Amino acid sequence: MEINNLLGMDTHIVIGIVNERLRLECNSMAELTSRYELSETELTEKMAQQGYHYDPLNNQFK
Repeated sequence: MEINNLLGMDTHIVIGIVNERLRLECNSMAELTSRYELSETELTEKMAQQGYHYDPLNNQFK
């Protein structure tokens, strides 16, 4: 699945994709957003709309 349209997807799908990429490929949200050319602010805001917040200790959105 392409991650290019991530911010346009349903948040429930995004959470799975983002957490998988964080778990398998990226050591931080900064690395994820840099690697996939995403806006950290836009991603954080999209996730917050559904009550998800980034936990840097676990490197995932909860």
